[in-house]
Amino acid sequence: MSGAGAPAAAGEVRPIRVAVVEDDGHVRRILCGWIREAGMACVGDFGDAEAAFEALPALHPHVALVDINLPGANGILCVRRLKPQLQGTQFVMLTVYEDTDHIFDALAAGATGYLVKRTPREAVIAALLEVNGGGSPMSTNIARKVVQFLQEPSSKAEAADGLSPREGEVLGLLARGYLYKEISESIGVSLPTVNTYIRRIYEKLHVRSRAQAVARFAHFPAYRTPRK
Repeated sequence: MSGAGAPAAAGEVRPIRVAVVEDDGHVRRILCGWIREAGMACVGDFGDAEAAFEALPALHPHVALVDINLPGANGILCVRRLKPQLQGTQFVMLTVYEDTDHIFDALAAGATGYLVKRTPREAVIAALLEVNGGGSPMSTNIARKVVQFLQEPSSKAEAADGLSPREGEVLGLLARGYLYKEISESIGVSLPTVNTYIRRIYEKLHVRSRAQAVARFAHFPAYRTPRK
């Protein structure tokens, strides 16, 4: 096999390069074993986000399997920070969390797939192949929750008509993964003012969290944040 940075020889088919970010050493070893047994290359495995921050940008994996419940920075923050540096890497969450807040936070951060940890070996390998081929694999119950959430009564989506231009701008920045402090700096207002805007957005959209507000954002093309 060619080296990691060398061009592929004519006719050579390179294996899918996969990295694993999982704090449970036993689970990490199992996942790496599955990856290798499937003919893929496990190019790195990390027990926390900090180690992934340091090493992953140089490894350029095709796919990264990331747990959410990591020590220190969690898996969602891990994806949010690494995705801009690894545009060609597909991030798939592999986690015990099945609530809509975690699901939509992960997708908003840049994850392309979302699997629960009870997913069997064959389905994990199939998901790696699918995401590398341009798909967005999700465990069946996760996909159902996404569909149900987005198909809730349209009256909630219509509530966007009540957003002010500035509230729409803040919503767009939320959807792009900005932290409250970053929103404050971006639009030139104080942090308490940002909190007020976000409280009003939640009230008008009838949502209770950032993740739900970001999911609603998909319904409101008029509120895309202008490019700078």
